[in-house]
Amino acid sequence: MAKVKYHYDSETLSYKKIERKRRTVFTKFFGSVVAFGLAMILGYVVLSRFFETPGEKVLKREYEFLKLNYASLEKKQAEFEHVLEDLQVRDNNIYRTFFELNPIPEEQRTAGFGGVNRYKSLQGFEDSKLVTDITENMDILSKQLYIQSKSLDEIVKLAKNKEELLAAIPAIQPVKNEDLTRMASGYGWRTDPFLKTRKKHYGMDFTAPRGTPVFATGPGKVTRADQSASGFGKHIRIDHGFGYTSLYAHLSKYNVRKGQKVKRGDLIGFVGNTGRSQAPHLHYEIRKNKERINPINFYYGNLSPKEFEAMQKAAQIEGQSLD
Repeated sequence: MAKVKYHYDSETLSYKKIERKRRTVFTKFFGSVVAFGLAMILGYVVLSRFFETPGEKVLKREYEFLKLNYASLEKKQAEFEHVLEDLQVRDNNIYRTFFELNPIPEEQRTAGFGGVNRYKSLQGFEDSKLVTDITENMDILSKQLYIQSKSLDEIVKLAKNKEELLAAIPAIQPVKNEDLTRMASGYGWRTDPFLKTRKKHYGMDFTAPRGTPVFATGPGKVTRADQSASGFGKHIRIDHGFGYTSLYAHLSKYNVRKGQKVKRGDLIGFVGNTGRSQAPHLHYEIRKNKERINPINFYYGNLSPKEFEAMQKAAQIEGQSLD
């Protein structure tokens, strides 16, 4: 109950009740409320500057935890990048080389993302750069992993055909060692026996007596058995598949015909001296996708390491070829 106040009137020598105006009461009350509110706000500002609320403490702990996780994520990302880089090097230099595939260009593997700003929503915060950098690096890493995954898919597919490929390509010597007089000339620059000038020799010459058996070095189909090609005389060509073909030149006679299928080791003809030849021998070539390659790498099927080493040394001598 509100207190009643009086004041003494000296003229009437009596006490009179003090009447309080409502406006004055309201003004005083409102002023008190405002003053209290300002005091509370000021107190909160002062206290919040020097003291943390429980909610702020929780948010701060979460923020520090996130920063710690970002640092850990950066470290793990660096480890992933190192592992991926090692896999990319192996992919280009071993796996793709083994299957005769072109390496994936570095600029294709490490390309970023052009166009619009993909990370606009991450900007404008205290640690925007940290978050943006990690997100961008993760995107690039994901792209590199996708490219590598596709490459390995391609290699796995080729590996399934590798056994069939190894069974098909030329893999033995066309003339048996016991029948050889010598390995006369290897692949590379040699002296032409007729022009006496250096000329690229695209096969290997095996000297042997006329009539020495010549064997198919891999399974396939005979595509030619004639003497219409310039310089080769009587010769045979076999298509082994997978882009590989073998050629046997300067024969004395054939033991196969065009269109015939042969197996590795089948007798296909006999050593001779037909065509552009200086002495009885077999000129042997291997072609991959129509490009002539060194046959020295295709004798793993029937030569011992010692025999192969001896053949390599003989093939490297820059003497005179026989054709």
